[in-house]
Amino acid sequence: MVSSVGGIYTVIQTKAKITADEWGENYFLIGPYFEHNVKTQVEACEPPNPAVKKAMDTMKSQGCQVFFGRWLIEGSPYVLLFDIGSAAWNLDRWKGEFWDVSNIGIPFHDREANDAVIFGSLTAWFLKELSSQFDDKPNIIAHFHEWQAGVGLILSRSQKLPVATIFTTHATLLGRYLCAASIDFYNNLDQFDIDKEAGERQIYHRYCMERASVHCAHVFTTVSQITAIEAEHMLKRNPDVVTPNGLNIKKFSAMHEFQNLHSMYKARIQEFIRGHFYGHLDFSLEKTLFFFIAGRYEFSNKGADMFLEALSRLNFLLRVHKSDVTVVVFFIMPAKTNNFNVETLKGQAVRKQLWDTAQSVKEKFGKKLYNALLKGEIPDLNKILDRDDITIMKRAIFSTQRHCLPPVTTHNMIDDGNDPILNTIRRIGLFNNRTDRVKVILHPEFLSSTSPLLPLDYEEFVRGCHLGVFPSYYEPWGYTPAECTVMGIPSVTTNLSGFGCFMQEHVADPAAYGIYIVDRRFRSPDESCNQLTQFLYGFCQQSCRQRIIQRNRTERLSDLLDWRYLGRYYMHARHLALSRTFPDKFEMEPSAPPKTEGFRYPRPSSVPPSPSVSQHSSPHHSEGEDEDEDERYDEDEEAERDRQNIKSPFSLGVLPQGKTKQHGEYRN
Repeated sequence: MVSSVGGIYTVIQTKAKITADEWGENYFLIGPYFEHNVKTQVEACEPPNPAVKKAMDTMKSQGCQVFFGRWLIEGSPYVLLFDIGSAAWNLDRWKGEFWDVSNIGIPFHDREANDAVIFGSLTAWFLKELSSQFDDKPNIIAHFHEWQAGVGLILSRSQKLPVATIFTTHATLLGRYLCAASIDFYNNLDQFDIDKEAGERQIYHRYCMERASVHCAHVFTTVSQITAIEAEHMLKRNPDVVTPNGLNIKKFSAMHEFQNLHSMYKARIQEFIRGHFYGHLDFSLEKTLFFFIAGRYEFSNKGADMFLEALSRLNFLLRVHKSDVTVVVFFIMPAKTNNFNVETLKGQAVRKQLWDTAQSVKEKFGKKLYNALLKGEIPDLNKILDRDDITIMKRAIFSTQRHCLPPVTTHNMIDDGNDPILNTIRRIGLFNNRTDRVKVILHPEFLSSTSPLLPLDYEEFVRGCHLGVFPSYYEPWGYTPAECTVMGIPSVTTNLSGFGCFMQEHVADPAAYGIYIVDRRFRSPDESCNQLTQFLYGFCQQSCRQRIIQRNRTERLSDLLDWRYLGRYYMHARHLALSRTFPDKFEMEPSAPPKTEGFRYPRPSSVPPSPSVSQHSSPHHSEGEDEDEDERYDEDEEAERDRQNIKSPFSLGVLPQGKTKQHGEYRN
């Protein structure tokens, strides 16, 4: 497993356990050495395999620093780390060798591409030293992730090393650049002049590195069907296997523990709201829903533009129908800031002051009540609070008076005049007015449990919300809605995200299970925005019980995203690479790749909890409808049926007679 970037950190980290379980001591991760990470995450140790130690010693003797240890994550896989800086003196020579084999020139000013050449050259060197010690077996499989690791693959193939190679792209370089430029990407996939587009963006050499890696690999994989279509046009090769991204799912022993966590963390968010909206808290927190969007600040790629437009339309619908539901929307997207703004900090201070005042008055009240009851008297409630108490409470109320609207951002933005989210909020007029049923809060920093404003980690915050909204235009997979799903929180995704396509394929009625899929591929932006608005409005119409039922269903989908099931695709890719590299020793069954028919959740037998799915004509249900659903909904029966729809993990068939495989042959 070879990687050098942080973008796919979650994939490799979460997949390590099932891969280590399959390969044991023969599984190694190769990456670059960063001292600050190694000190906190890696336990140094000696390589268990003498061949690995000998290869490392050879490289060390020629001036390269190589580190070995166990990565302290679940599965504790071995890691082999190259210090790129210690080998940088070879850069010009290695760039020349790379030019000789690929005709790709790397400009001196592109630090990342130069580092990729050093890392790739070190990787190929190590694989050469390692493979030279083996005659016939064990066989070696090297799995490279992203273009930054691809140089090692290209050099390994050019040197004809006996190594089975796999290359995975998690997003194409050009795809991300083109989508960020607000181009109608998916309807023009076959129209782009690829070389011209890459050249204009000054990434032609990177694009060539990526494309050469794709075409040199024995097996090419990508993370979703939508990225497979993109790769076919951008990189001119169809992926051999689609390898969806999974997570390590930890089930609670108590069936509804995740519902309890939702209630607990929702109360913590409500405390923040009490402070942030002090003086304007004329809406019921019991009828307030929390929506959020989170991720890199890519305004159009992540769908923040469409989300804001849909919120404007949702605000109109809720006001027209005189709904008593309030929606508070959080944008958790890091941007450049100076610090928290004064008004936001003041809000939390006012809230705490009011709480302290209430506690002190309550204590005095309690003592007087206690003494009266001891005497056998019912106290006169008009006398139990004296004038000082009334004065203290009046002063507390006056302190909540506010002469401005609650802020739409929690921080002082460095360039707020050019900030796309704030500019859109100004255009649509969502300024947290009293009459607005949709309130907006931009939190331009990642969440932290040590924050003085919203002291919650990201996972705790997600559990406390009601709906995650991710209407992305460019999202090769989409871990944010996947993380919502495993925590039992419904989410909005699109059919342009890998996650959305995966759920469409495996769930007959995704909306009933809390996965709302916006069609951004075959509809105009305005139609997609209307569809998103209807999803949000339908969600606002649900009763509390309907939301609880929906969260139960959403959480059950987490089995679909477990690496124990999705790991089968990586297993298949490795076996396919072996059969292509060493055809005399390995042969694939013709049934490959693994199929997932039956690996599909049916529509629940009870009425779907989302009014937008069941098409109610009125904004609210009648009580009879809720009772009717209660009778039809059986949690245990539904859960058991869903569990039966998960097939056993994929396993390869037996090889034909005369081509027996030994247990250790795949474990290299």
